[in-house]
Amino acid sequence: MSPTTLSTDPQKPEALRKQLQEQYDTFKARGRSLDLTRGKPCPEQLDLAMGMLSCVNVDHYKTRNGTDCRNYGGLDGIAEAKALMADFLEVAPDEVIIGGNSSLNLMYDTILRAMVKGVGEQAPPWASLSPVTFLCPSPGYDRHFHICQNLGIRMIPIEMGPDGPDMDSIEARVADDESIKGIWCVPRYSNPTGAVYSHETVLRLASMPAKARDFRIFWDNAYAHHHLVEDPRPLANILNACKQAGHPERVYLFGSTSKISFAGAGMAAMAASRKNIAFVKKEMSFQSIGPDKLNQLRHVLFFKDMEGIRRHMQKHAEILKPKFDAVERVLADRLAGKQIATWSRPHGGYFVNFDAPDGCARKIVKSAADAGVKLTPAGATYPYGQDPRDRNIRIAPTFATVAEIEPAMELLAICTRLIALEEAEKRR
Repeated sequence: MSPTTLSTDPQKPEALRKQLQEQYDTFKARGRSLDLTRGKPCPEQLDLAMGMLSCVNVDHYKTRNGTDCRNYGGLDGIAEAKALMADFLEVAPDEVIIGGNSSLNLMYDTILRAMVKGVGEQAPPWASLSPVTFLCPSPGYDRHFHICQNLGIRMIPIEMGPDGPDMDSIEARVADDESIKGIWCVPRYSNPTGAVYSHETVLRLASMPAKARDFRIFWDNAYAHHHLVEDPRPLANILNACKQAGHPERVYLFGSTSKISFAGAGMAAMAASRKNIAFVKKEMSFQSIGPDKLNQLRHVLFFKDMEGIRRHMQKHAEILKPKFDAVERVLADRLAGKQIATWSRPHGGYFVNFDAPDGCARKIVKSAADAGVKLTPAGATYPYGQDPRDRNIRIAPTFATVAEIEPAMELLAICTRLIALEEAEKRR
């Protein structure tokens, strides 16, 4: 995931500006409408799971032990689904709760429960404390930040690197500040940088002293199995690391098949220590009589086991890799050697991270939108939507076709060069 570095334009500024403006105007005149704002599966990816629509039918609606999935019950999920998602998250089946279709929903519920009820029988509700603070590795996932903002949780950005967040900063903060109750982590193929947390980072997160006894790691392994390479970088087991460090209750893990099966009808799961799971199940009993077990059964019958999911994800990679290659090809062709931007070459996940010159991201995004290409809003990858350097842009190439991605990246390169040139002239 090493960034590509760029060098200065050799052309004279006046001639270069005229050339780039002509290219921009020509693109705009074509009247294109391209949207690269969200990391959604494309139709071809969704087509891979069409067999799920027929595997549960009039003859197949019961589990192996005879449970009728049409009826109430099974608060934490059917046994087969728990076993599948336990392998998915690398935990034991009795450390798993199967939710609905959305892991984001599970995360929101977990934080809201902590605000109202605390994180255990003897822990105070977070809402009774002031302030409540979360550490937010940035650039990061905007929906994580929206949860905190919606619930009035103060956010502190933490710089991201290729091996994960800045651990020196994290360790210093959690050791001294009792208001820090949690940290958001997307540990493999972080959104949007594509970083994979190193073994050292995982161990330090698990073992670091925290002043808040109810400090929690929210481990959103959204892209754990979304590889684009044959030999993916390994990720250490955070729950095992926390147990070995004497902090077994420190971590909540989340994952789903929303970008594996059907985005609107996936299967979400939460994992944690048995003590945490027992507390969550008790609280869940007041809000549900049972989940959609037919959808759980559908996933089990279709995928069968983790090897089935791995084979399925190889098909996803065959669809997605040409799109990420197109991003790299065009950006390298138009920007390599110009020292005005860097971008990631992720080994998996759903995004490419693009850093423009400081102070330029918002202008680049607006300029691209004016010419017909929508990008994720500048600043979205930071708490409160505020990128302190106004440079980060998240590229989401998964839904678009290669034929759409190539001109979109052409325009991004044109806008970046134009605005970088304008900003450089202002500083002279």
